[in-house]
Amino acid sequence: MTLDKLRPLAERGLDPFVGAADRIGLTPNGISVVAIGFAALAGGAYAVAGTELLGVGPEPALYPIGAMLVLLNGWMDLVDGALARRQGVDSVSGDLLDHVLDRYADILVIVGLAAGAEAYRLGLLAVTGVLMTSYLGTQAQAVGLDRVYGGFVGRADRLAIIGIVTAVSPAVAGGIAGLSPVAWLLVFLAVVGHLTALQRFWAAMSALE
Repeated sequence: MTLDKLRPLAERGLDPFVGAADRIGLTPNGISVVAIGFAALAGGAYAVAGTELLGVGPEPALYPIGAMLVLLNGWMDLVDGALARRQGVDSVSGDLLDHVLDRYADILVIVGLAAGAEAYRLGLLAVTGVLMTSYLGTQAQAVGLDRVYGGFVGRADRLAIIGIVTAVSPAVAGGIAGLSPVAWLLVFLAVVGHLTALQRFWAAMSALE
């Protein structure tokens, strides 16, 4: 279960957007900065949606807005790489910047979810699972293997699931088994994140033997 396998197919549909970005003079790094801006706005929307923050909220109607912003973050993450290849400026430094900003984007979104659900322990477990998943994917490359995108849940899967769950969460009254949909989402991210990290670790170790 990983939408990352569909990345080449998705990138073929990006041509109109990449072409437009190129024509108006946008750069891949600029797109990456826009992407993390969407993630920051999504985290803020999620935090205010679920609880009072600085005298504002809770506003459950912000959950679907946060979902849209998360999906825009994922879309921009595809556009920046495709734009770099079109402009012939794809580089190791650009790849590094992209990955660093992606990790900060993950943190901003999950912290926002945890704040809105007032489930900070679940948030801690979720964010460590997500970061370890990403770390194991790139650490495989650091020891001479191919970068690992697979596993139970990749980044594309994660963003899609976050978007879907938060979009419908206002319609689920009372929660399930005492937990809100967002809290269950954090449980899912925590469990599957760490399982995916372990799966990638095992795959890397097996390839090194």
